[in-house]
Amino acid sequence: MINSALFSPITLPNGAVIKNRICKAAMEENMAEYGQRPGPSLNRLYRQWSNGGAGLILTGNVMVAPNALTGAGGVVLQDDRHLECFAKWAKAALHNNTHCWMQISHPGRQVYANLGEQALSPSDVALDLGKFSKMFAQPRALLVDEIEEIIGRFVNSALLAQRAGFTGVQIHAAHGYLISQFLSPLVNRRTDEWGGSLENRARLLLSVVRGVRAAVAADFCVSVKLNSADFQKGGFDAEDAKWVVGELNELGIDLLELSGGSYESPAMQGNPAQNSTGRREAYFIDFARDIAAQAVMPVMVTGGIVRRSVAQSALEPAGELPAVDMLGMATALAYYPDLPSQWAHDTHLEVVIPRIDWKNKTLAALATMSLTKHQLKRASLGKASQPKANPVVAILKDRIKVRKQVKRYKKWRQQTHAS
Repeated sequence: MINSALFSPITLPNGAVIKNRICKAAMEENMAEYGQRPGPSLNRLYRQWSNGGAGLILTGNVMVAPNALTGAGGVVLQDDRHLECFAKWAKAALHNNTHCWMQISHPGRQVYANLGEQALSPSDVALDLGKFSKMFAQPRALLVDEIEEIIGRFVNSALLAQRAGFTGVQIHAAHGYLISQFLSPLVNRRTDEWGGSLENRARLLLSVVRGVRAAVAADFCVSVKLNSADFQKGGFDAEDAKWVVGELNELGIDLLELSGGSYESPAMQGNPAQNSTGRREAYFIDFARDIAAQAVMPVMVTGGIVRRSVAQSALEPAGELPAVDMLGMATALAYYPDLPSQWAHDTHLEVVIPRIDWKNKTLAALATMSLTKHQLKRASLGKASQPKANPVVAILKDRIKVRKQVKRYKKWRQQTHAS
């Protein structure tokens, strides 16, 4: 194995040791079985990643409420009804001395209208995606007691994840999901204690973190995924992120992941204004270095990294700015599940990820997600990736699959209501 900081272990604040600095970051797999539970497809996929050499695996979104999903194929963990399925999922991901943390999330207003559910948000501010806006449900503002209930759901899902055998959780406060919506002054227009000042807008995140940290065991890892910025004028920005990190410093966080963007500004898929491949790969690293200077916990950066040299450089200081501690990789590990193991022996490995540069950025983001899901499905079947897959065909196949999943989800919701 090539000697590299990428493959050195890291000890987290709670004493947990991760074998290297590469994390399979969260992706939206949409592979849940009936009942929104994990099954063989997810188990096979996560075993691929654990065999592939990543030190840490983060699951895709696991939703804390059955009526709040980002997609009809999403996993929900709200009680112990299917806990044995979650235990099998954890076991598949942990067998190669790998950590696996469950990402727990609530989408807030980012709920598709075809699911037939009421979208919830800090305020009744709908997504603005131009002609695609109608794809999403019109949100209503949460009542205070509903906010308190959601905090309890996050804590409950974290405890269930611990019982199932996962080694930690990540609280999703980025990418325009509910906690991120509370942080954003563009979406959060409340005038009570949950809105207005940044201190009030951060109250939901800090309450969830305190609740989870107090409930789980000391050796169970608690992480937060935070936007370095929303990349929207007047939205949550880097200075806001620094303030929030200062508050998180006091709450016993084991790892802070920095990303950025939302459905309205999908910066997590790359900034098309940046033409240089190197700049696209590193599009959050500069933000992360700056914010890492404020953090007492280890910091992970996620966003577009596909080259070992770029990953390596992020783990080194840049002038007065510190290094980051871990690298989160998502899309690259959808196409190359064993990339960490390959990097351990080949510093010059070329990784080819298709880039969709369509004029309509919302449609381009949809195509990118559809292509990624196509690769995830192939990986779950033990098949090689298809970097040259047709994005239009991928979208059409994904839409057909989604229609079937929506029917199945609605049937499940009707049955659970009836029971």
